[in-house]
Amino acid sequence: MTTPNISLSIAIDVMGSDMGPGEVVAGVEMALKEGWVQDKVILVGDEPTIKEEIAEQGLSEHPQIEIFHASQVIGMHEKPIQSLKSKKDASLVRAVELVKNGTCGAAVSCGNTGSLMACSTLKLRPIDGVSKPALASVWPSMGNKFVVLDVGANPQARPENLLHYAILGNQYAKDALGIENPRVGLLSIGTEEGKGTDLTNQAHLLLKGVAKQINYVGLIEGFQIFNNEVDVVVTDGFTGNVILKTCESLWKMMKNLITEEVKKSPIRIAGALMMKGGLKSAKDRLDPKKYGGAPLLGLKGTVLKAHGSSNRIAFANAIRIAVTAVEHDIGSHTVSAIATANETLADELTATGDIEPSI
Repeated sequence: MTTPNISLSIAIDVMGSDMGPGEVVAGVEMALKEGWVQDKVILVGDEPTIKEEIAEQGLSEHPQIEIFHASQVIGMHEKPIQSLKSKKDASLVRAVELVKNGTCGAAVSCGNTGSLMACSTLKLRPIDGVSKPALASVWPSMGNKFVVLDVGANPQARPENLLHYAILGNQYAKDALGIENPRVGLLSIGTEEGKGTDLTNQAHLLLKGVAKQINYVGLIEGFQIFNNEVDVVVTDGFTGNVILKTCESLWKMMKNLITEEVKKSPIRIAGALMMKGGLKSAKDRLDPKKYGGAPLLGLKGTVLKAHGSSNRIAFANAIRIAVTAVEHDIGSHTVSAIATANETLADELTATGDIEPSI
């Protein structure tokens, strides 16, 4: 549970969605209806627009809803640093500031990923000992759920970044997914030592050095990640983002392909009707909308990035994930985990001299 000084209120960037403010507010309505938010929901953006949308959803008099006016919106294709300088009253910026000043425990946005990452990093600052934050995404697997990070915060990474991602992912899997001893794997092109890139080989050595702190199972290949062999998959942001978007595309293709094939004959349609319950269960287990947000881990505050095209179901689940992160006080747990890992690594490097420390 949260420490007493952490707010359970959630700041929502209403203006950042590709699908418009109405879909975001509809997602808020769903989250409130499900009882996922324990305190206030502060809707950040153009006040007249928000008032119109909450009236549409029947939320005008809802006791948990407040409005925080922001006059600007950062577009999806604007450059991060330039947008932050020119649009200081943007909804994305104001939502993060509500976390910084303690009004809210977390912020959720569908907005420009680069601007959200830059804003969050500049205003909240990384946890002491963390060189770069990471975007973490939860995916379904055979019999479990697992965490993948980084999925896009930092396309380029150093070995120590991957070490920190492993610690961050390990703590998130414990707190958010309830996995007591997460299995952590480093994504590579083979499980043999020395087969990967310089980055993966050096990161592998670092991770072996903290094996007493985390359950590091070693190098893993792509075909292993969906077979319930790991609970945390560690990779750089470039690779992670490519995998994420490839899997999302594959999911959409499979849905369309199955629908197309089923409709080709009455017999297939009848068979599909008989299998309706099983197909629905499989769809529910695999549907990316259930895992609608990626938390930015490693900062002194909780920020969750929802997909720009998130519908109301996905956005409601993003709010649920943000609330879970705040309720479990993941940030404070991560501080001690990172400190322990860095101390262990420093001692290991001093003793062996295998790798030049750069933390």
